[in-house]
Amino acid sequence: MADFDIRRIGGRIGAEVAGVDVRDLSDEIFAEINGALLEHKVLAFRGQELTDEDQIAFASRFGALTGAHPTVPATDAHPEVLPVDSESGRANQWHTDVTFVRTPPKISTLRGLVIPPYGGNTLITNTGAAYRDLPTELRELADRLWAVHTNDYDYVKTGPSGADPAKAAEHRRAFLSRKWKTAHPVVRVHPESAERNLFIGGFAQSIVGLSTQREGRAILDILQAYVTRPENILRWVWAPGDLIVFDNRITQHYAPDDYGDLPRLLHRVTVAGDAPAGVDGRRSYLVQGDDASHYTPAAAAA
Repeated sequence: MADFDIRRIGGRIGAEVAGVDVRDLSDEIFAEINGALLEHKVLAFRGQELTDEDQIAFASRFGALTGAHPTVPATDAHPEVLPVDSESGRANQWHTDVTFVRTPPKISTLRGLVIPPYGGNTLITNTGAAYRDLPTELRELADRLWAVHTNDYDYVKTGPSGADPAKAAEHRRAFLSRKWKTAHPVVRVHPESAERNLFIGGFAQSIVGLSTQREGRAILDILQAYVTRPENILRWVWAPGDLIVFDNRITQHYAPDDYGDLPRLLHRVTVAGDAPAGVDGRRSYLVQGDDASHYTPAAAAA
């Protein structure tokens, strides 16, 4: 594959993979792609024009798949595929996918189907770089902290702008039909690279051991400000047929709601991950809810 190339597209995050068809990757080329994902956190593939079956097959190269979502329905044909549809809701909050369960996905794949003519980009940030940016005193504090992540918080209850009100209300009812609270280390040690990163984001709502949620929110806001520094962020400008893959263990992402009433549709397939470990080796634990084994095969092994 003479034209195969991995081209860096951000100073701290992101690379574009050119000259490949993800439906036809040798083991050798896939190993290079997997290594590049660990290095760059996000990989982008232009113009792949995949089917759902193709996306599922490619995501499966990284490991066992999760269901589409713990509560939100999948597409009719494929239980692994989550339609990210602007008519149902807009994830214009910084977050890491499904961190409210004990074993969140390790990798997320997103495929562009319907893309607005302007806006509708996806922002992805390197939370490992954010951790390295912390002053020593703040980094040492973060190393000791644990945060409670939950799917039951305000942005889910309020309707996103641009969404169909009835569809948005149904989406919220589904999203909250089962509730979880999980304690994760604020600083996660990546299970493959051993890189430390700030494992927080929108689902992180309080700090373990603090008497009020407001105190925890203040600390989380300070740390999140490092996550969202512009130098840590990649902005992906979608075209139909594009595929992006990001390491959910060391990134957050955000979809700005900046395209009015125009339609936007992506399909997401995620790869099962393990229970996060902190700097002292302790792993995440449930505070409320079940092990989500209906959603992810990793729950049984964790």
